[in-house]
Amino acid sequence: MSEYKNIESALIHGGIYGDEYTKAVNVPIYQTSTYEQKALGETPKWEYSRTGNPTRAALEALIAELEGGTSGFAFASGMAAITAVLSLFHAGDKILISSNVYGGTFRVLDKIFSNFGIGYSIEDTTDIPELEKKITDDVKAILVESPANPLLTVTDLKAVADLAKKHHILSVVDNTFMTPYLQRPIEFGIDIVIHSATKYLGGHSDVVAGLVVVNDDELAKKIAFIQNSTGGVLAPFDSFLLIRGIKTLAVRLDRHVENAEKAAEFLVNHKAVKKVYYPGLPNAQGYEINKRQAKNGGVMISFELYENYNIRKFFKSLKLVALAESLGGVESLVCHPATMTHASIPYEIRQKIGITDGLIRLSVGIENIDDILSDIAQAIAESEE
Repeated sequence: MSEYKNIESALIHGGIYGDEYTKAVNVPIYQTSTYEQKALGETPKWEYSRTGNPTRAALEALIAELEGGTSGFAFASGMAAITAVLSLFHAGDKILISSNVYGGTFRVLDKIFSNFGIGYSIEDTTDIPELEKKITDDVKAILVESPANPLLTVTDLKAVADLAKKHHILSVVDNTFMTPYLQRPIEFGIDIVIHSATKYLGGHSDVVAGLVVVNDDELAKKIAFIQNSTGGVLAPFDSFLLIRGIKTLAVRLDRHVENAEKAAEFLVNHKAVKKVYYPGLPNAQGYEINKRQAKNGGVMISFELYENYNIRKFFKSLKLVALAESLGGVESLVCHPATMTHASIPYEIRQKIGITDGLIRLSVGIENIDDILSDIAQAIAESEE
């Protein structure tokens, strides 16, 4: 972590720390659109805030340091970040994506980039030998989530990175669920890391943002050009909020994970629960791989109830845990992937990859765990038919 041996310190002091002018310990909000120039023809460091802003630059330096990359880029949303990365490709190119990814990633490929001749193929990225067979001459990248949304599927990041390098294509990882506190894909050779920073990095459900980190100067130049040209940049105030959120990432995630592990164990042992998806469980798919590449199983849990439980009643009966889109805030949230986060994926594909109509996704918050589990238990009881 550059000069900081431990990430807990880098979260607070990394990147561009403080203010050189006033010595304030927080980077100021440079709420300006433009900057006065000394003379005609002298290119200043700052000229226009779409191109660069000191508050945003501090955030970009911070996420680059935390992920162990060379350059970071901040965008107005996670989807804006993904869109910028996908803009690296050209008509005729094809991208292999994990079989369960965020619905918005699928949608932008299926409905937007397809208009420009960029194709995609949904693959089981956990099966590396089979994945290699799908790499044809038109394939230019492999895009994975690990753990994936919403089935928490674990992909071997080093194996994907090695495979991509072997075939001279890019490897891209959406690291939203884990954050650099729990997993750093670049350490395994991944080329590009993406975050919906709206989630754990912000951590308080009060900012929408996206981040990209690369570990190559040429890639950095390309992303910087796309960022400036398309203009989906993060505003100074939102950049400030995100820096503030990142400062407490370690303490928040420690509590999140502690609660998630207890919640997963509770669900596994509950008579109403048919199946639990959580990478931290010893019998989970990819458990050993996840142990090698991540600090722990993370926070997200998905589960299914038996057929004699009505999930509509379950959602309606919750009192503490909120039914809402998104995840990663301090509050516990549940969602129904089939009709919410992954509704844009056609029914047939959802069924094939396991995103059933009975699947429930839980983002475990930092409330008292007894209160969380009590609420889930009473909601399950109310949903029995």
